[in-house]
Amino acid sequence: MSSFAQHPAVAATAAQIAAEAQAKNGTTAAAAAAGNALARSSSPANSVVSNAGLAWPSVGTETRLTESAQAREERLGRIAGAVQTILENVGEDNAREGLLKTPMRYAKALMFFTKGYEESLTDIINEAVFEEDHDEMVIVRDIDVFSLCEHHMVPFTGKIHIGYLPDKKVLGLSKLARIAEMFSRRLQVQERLTKQVALAIDEVLKPRGVAVIMQASHMCMCMRGVQKPGSSTVTSCMLGAFRHDPKTREEFLKLTIG
Repeated sequence: MSSFAQHPAVAATAAQIAAEAQAKNGTTAAAAAAGNALARSSSPANSVVSNAGLAWPSVGTETRLTESAQAREERLGRIAGAVQTILENVGEDNAREGLLKTPMRYAKALMFFTKGYEESLTDIINEAVFEEDHDEMVIVRDIDVFSLCEHHMVPFTGKIHIGYLPDKKVLGLSKLARIAEMFSRRLQVQERLTKQVALAIDEVLKPRGVAVIMQASHMCMCMRGVQKPGSSTVTSCMLGAFRHDPKTREEFLKLTIG
């Protein structure tokens, strides 16, 4: 059982669920309910970093990360085959010169677009956390971000602004951009991407506060559906002092989006 599951608050919640189930359905249901509660509590969703150093890994992440070169080629082949099927079903001719290599090109491109699944937060940080007596705001702004909407698998692109209030520790500046890159190179929604970046920085540094704002244009809104090119979506995640102190939040907003 994980240390998270052994936390007193988690154990108390599980015990309460068990007691309620016992009163209603008997001992068997109680045991099952308690087990389910602990399983939910110890799931990867409750922790930023897995034992392998991966941040919120998906179900196939470790397989993709550790597969052999031959297995990687077989994976590319399966994706390329699926792309051929798509091309056929939109009415195209797979034998046409311009499309002959498209399935494999797209397969390789998709693996690059989603390379964030294979990246380790531990490796990205690479011990670039330094003791420093600095307690003023640190901001890296206008970080370009490219991601794929998980609903339609079309791009959304924009900029992300990251700030934190150190608590005797600072992070190498390039690592903030690398963290944003890692989470953006996955199938995403902007809301989750923004929050994952903030929580990862909070986990790594344990600062007094973290703030992340993202502004992006979504091709699923521009090219299809409502078809509104030029529209922009803004999301934010404020932790610690940025959430609780209006003046701190106001300073960050003024320095990033004006």
